[in-house]
Amino acid sequence: MEKIIIFILFLGPLVFFHELGHFFFARLFGVRVETFSIGFGPKLIKFLRGDTEYAISAIPLGGYVKMFGDDPRKKDEIPPEMRAKSFSHKGKWARFWIVIGGPLANFILAYFIFFSLLISGERIPEIKTGVVPKDTVLFEQGLRTGDIIKKVNGRDVYNPADLSLKEGEVLGALEVKRLGERVVLRTNFTGNQFLENLMKYPPYLRQPLLVGVDGKEYALSFNKEKINLKRSLDEMAQRSEAKFYLFNKILGGQYKFHKELIITHQTSDEFFIKLKELGLIPHDLSVKSVKMGSPADKAQVKAGDIFVSINGEEIYSFEALRNKLQISKEAQTKLEFYRGGVLQKVEITPEVKTDNDQTIKLIGVYSGGEFLSPNFIMTESKGLGSSLVTALDRTWDGTVKTFDGFKKLLKAEAPFKSIGGPLSIGKVASDSFNTSLSYFFQLMALISINLGIINLFPIPVLDGGHIMFIIFEIINRGPLSERKMEIAQQVGLSILLMLMVGAIFNDFSRFF
Repeated sequence: MEKIIIFILFLGPLVFFHELGHFFFARLFGVRVETFSIGFGPKLIKFLRGDTEYAISAIPLGGYVKMFGDDPRKKDEIPPEMRAKSFSHKGKWARFWIVIGGPLANFILAYFIFFSLLISGERIPEIKTGVVPKDTVLFEQGLRTGDIIKKVNGRDVYNPADLSLKEGEVLGALEVKRLGERVVLRTNFTGNQFLENLMKYPPYLRQPLLVGVDGKEYALSFNKEKINLKRSLDEMAQRSEAKFYLFNKILGGQYKFHKELIITHQTSDEFFIKLKELGLIPHDLSVKSVKMGSPADKAQVKAGDIFVSINGEEIYSFEALRNKLQISKEAQTKLEFYRGGVLQKVEITPEVKTDNDQTIKLIGVYSGGEFLSPNFIMTESKGLGSSLVTALDRTWDGTVKTFDGFKKLLKAEAPFKSIGGPLSIGKVASDSFNTSLSYFFQLMALISINLGIINLFPIPVLDGGHIMFIIFEIINRGPLSERKMEIAQQVGLSILLMLMVGAIFNDFSRFF
């Protein structure tokens, strides 16, 4: 129910402003509006004011403005004394502005949202890299685990959409914040190569927590006086410092200084090897619980066990355990773990499932790891003048990137599966709302731009199709024949239905 409410709160303003654009220009040019509805289908709430019935309808996936005389086939049936208020009897210029008013309102709404966020300041989560393995493109280009991305080609980064490049643009300069220091990287990513690679390593960074082979819990710090649970263990692993401070967990969940550790290392793997030699294992490798009846349960794996290897290979994270399990070609998986300080070995036959044409192996254990929550920052107000200009830049940038996305779909450079329908919009709306209201409104602005552009497609039944008919009318020096109009509308409706069915199919295959 919460997600449905968020979806309505998200989509409602987009639909309202789109229809308001049509309504405004219709009234401006003297056309009588018979119905102004948010939603389709049965009317839940309705009232009459003047000549217009205002309504909220049952299906919240769009809306409509019903204008008097909007059917050109019945144009001649309208009495002469009423033609002044008829849409089809208005000139081409008036009809053009009434039709384009909806998409125009979507662009204006996006601009207004961006302006409001800029002038008031935004609460946004920092965009961080996850664990960046050594043999990856990101590592080769200079990125490291836990880097906070601040600028792309000199442009400030406020949300993930800011990381995508315009068509033909090369990412030459990337500014990141690494362990408190600003670092400028010279890179040569092209297109969306950077964003696509970054998404492979989401920022699931572990808190600096360890567990001894005897089951005791610890925390690691650079500071002898306190621990910083906002600095990840993975970031600490890449810093070649020799001195660390170990805190043990005491009653009440507090941590008390235990001892100083001298660890000299050059790589992350070497860091974890040295920790293991000291009897310390990353906390996420401890088992929080075991699913009843699962392969692990049948093999007598228990909560509190601490994994250290799979099929003879040392592992330093639960993610590595999961990945190595998937690529294993053996029917039996050999696992080593500590229980009560004693190293034990078992053989497990994983359960094999298929999801979205992918084979997944499961053993039924849940990690006891704790991960960093996003760190939110509050940006300062840009001021009136700068907000007015920057909001325009963001709106234009969003428009260009949306066009680039559609061009890639048409060129088959992006898969059709990337198109999402109502469920996808609802999912990202809910996720953004629960992350940050600034993200929620940023996304609303971007979807508003998308809605405006989609409605400008030259497909009959969309606003762009009506504009196309007006252009044909100018070229033809008169309206198209009724037969041609019917054929065009049937073709347009078929295309639109196919796109809608495809988007909904993608949603169901993605979420069910």
